[in-house]
Amino acid sequence: MRDRRFPAAAGSTFTVHESAGKRDTRFRQERRKGELQDGPSGRSPDLTRRRFLTRLTQLGFLTLAPLGLPVWRRTAHSAPTPQPLSTAEGTDAAALVREVVGKLGGMGRFVSPGDRVVVKPNLGWDRTPEEAANTHPEVLAELCRLALDAGAGEVRVFDRTCNDARRTYQRSGANDALGAFGSKVRLEHVNDNRFEVTDIPGAEKLTRWPLYRPALEADVLINAPVLKHHGLSGVTIGMKNLMGVMGGNRGRVHQGIDENLVDLNLAVRSHLTVVDATRILTRNGPQGGGTGPVRIANRMAACADVVTADAWGAREFGTTPLDVGHIRRAHERGLGIADLDRVQVL
Repeated sequence: MRDRRFPAAAGSTFTVHESAGKRDTRFRQERRKGELQDGPSGRSPDLTRRRFLTRLTQLGFLTLAPLGLPVWRRTAHSAPTPQPLSTAEGTDAAALVREVVGKLGGMGRFVSPGDRVVVKPNLGWDRTPEEAANTHPEVLAELCRLALDAGAGEVRVFDRTCNDARRTYQRSGANDALGAFGSKVRLEHVNDNRFEVTDIPGAEKLTRWPLYRPALEADVLINAPVLKHHGLSGVTIGMKNLMGVMGGNRGRVHQGIDENLVDLNLAVRSHLTVVDATRILTRNGPQGGGTGPVRIANRMAACADVVTADAWGAREFGTTPLDVGHIRRAHERGLGIADLDRVQVL
């Protein structure tokens, strides 16, 4: 079986949390006690023996509960290995996607035939592409096209939007960009009933949270953030983009946001992060408004290490990566590498 993915940390080992059956029983018991307030537990995923062995081999699991949802935890003795970072510059957003993914070996390094793929854009705001609050629709469409060309069995696109989802999907350009794919790509509205309270091994603060089941079940998660300003965290890129798979009261996550974002990224792994810096919202983020705060940069980067991708984005924004709290803590805790001097740039 060929190695199709750059691991988050070559040589690292990962474990998964308790089996789905035990988790569901515990959830029902705690729900009766009134201890949980967010989201019902779903049924355990139906994993075939082939998919089980594929995940075991390709993702480097140390142990795997056969019917559980995977939550990755870096062991204390392991350390991340630098992953290549590809960059590109130009005015054609789709061409930039092809270039940065191609430099990493093509989408086939990440997606195998039959894989369930999630493309997670930043798609939270009722804004036009020119206002730079959301991932550019051409970037989103090209990532879906490449995944399909690599043989993906299904491609799902979603975000838990901050503004009305229907207006956001339409005004952002996502509806039109993905409509041409028909049933091959599902641009879906988040279903509140599909959040599952999930334990996060190795977490320091966010030890348990309701997470979106389709993101947890995906064979491959492509993280596709837009690079932009954020009033609390300074910048929002790949690590913070995964807040779009969180249920519950996300406002609580902003209290101690640096540790919480690292914990979240322990639970939801980005196999590939593609940073859209074609337009950069330089202030009034994350929502923005109008084109005044927008800088046209025409840049893009991709990496299998979300921390490295975020470090590149922070530098493009004009910030020292280790001055951004959640990037620094991710580096210190071994989630990934933020020291770009250690990274091969393609």
